[in-house]
Amino acid sequence: MRRILLLLAVALAGCAPFNQPYRGNPGGEAPRLVAPPVYRLAVPSPDQAMLTDRASSNLAVLMAESLVADEVPAVAGPPTPLDWQLTIAATREGEMIRPRYTLRDADGRDLGATAGPLVPVAAWGAEAEGTLAGAAQAATPLVARLLAGADAARRAADPDTLRAGAPPRLRLMPVHGAPGDGNTSLTTRLREFLPNEGFAVQDVADGAGFAVEGVVRVSRDRAHPTEDQADIQFIVTRRDGEELGRVAFVNNVPTGSLDGYWGDIADVIAQTAAPGIKQVVETAGGFAAAQPATPATRAP
Repeated sequence: MRRILLLLAVALAGCAPFNQPYRGNPGGEAPRLVAPPVYRLAVPSPDQAMLTDRASSNLAVLMAESLVADEVPAVAGPPTPLDWQLTIAATREGEMIRPRYTLRDADGRDLGATAGPLVPVAAWGAEAEGTLAGAAQAATPLVARLLAGADAARRAADPDTLRAGAPPRLRLMPVHGAPGDGNTSLTTRLREFLPNEGFAVQDVADGAGFAVEGVVRVSRDRAHPTEDQADIQFIVTRRDGEELGRVAFVNNVPTGSLDGYWGDIADVIAQTAAPGIKQVVETAGGFAAAQPATPATRAP
């Protein structure tokens, strides 16, 4: 995996320019990203599985490992913006425990549910790794079938989602963490500039091959009591959960200067960030197939 480096400078009114490289990790398998089989599946630690926190975390890891062994792209932990999610719960049926699994897409829509084999209450309560691993392995083919059916339905409903020549679909997550109206201003301005870079920008995850999430942190600079340090990062991920790179801006600003309207500051940051986001996606192969399709090359 090679890393890319780009310096982006943004001049703020009355301030020194932001100047911070973003780091990318585009990977060496870009040609395979044109039509990946499914969204990556995140398996968060369950909070309704009638297990302790430690055992719940262990079950999520075992479930993800079992799915990966069955060639399902899965990871234990909270979902990224484009991940599908597998929620695990458990209910008691007499002296038995019934594990249940619900599949949701990245927009939170239910895609189906299934139930695993019954497990004795005593065995489930003992939280032995062998019991949890057995439950995960028994559920894996059931979950895999849910995934295959949901992905097939998505493709059938939108067969042109990943066709050659289509602009890359980018899910724009709302910027968060900024003081004042920074979250709204940065999100709005970025939505205006990204289409100029060749993206089809959307709010939902369905059909998106990439996502960008803006995170802002403003903190007091201890070395300069009259200044705040603003750290603004746009994190670019693809549908398999891989972080491709970050477009980042870091600079000191007068204390409290970002507590109100961002105005031209948001405009300049978004205008500068949009080409950087494009370069991250382009390096990962997101624009590789973006050639106009002709009737002669279209599938019948």
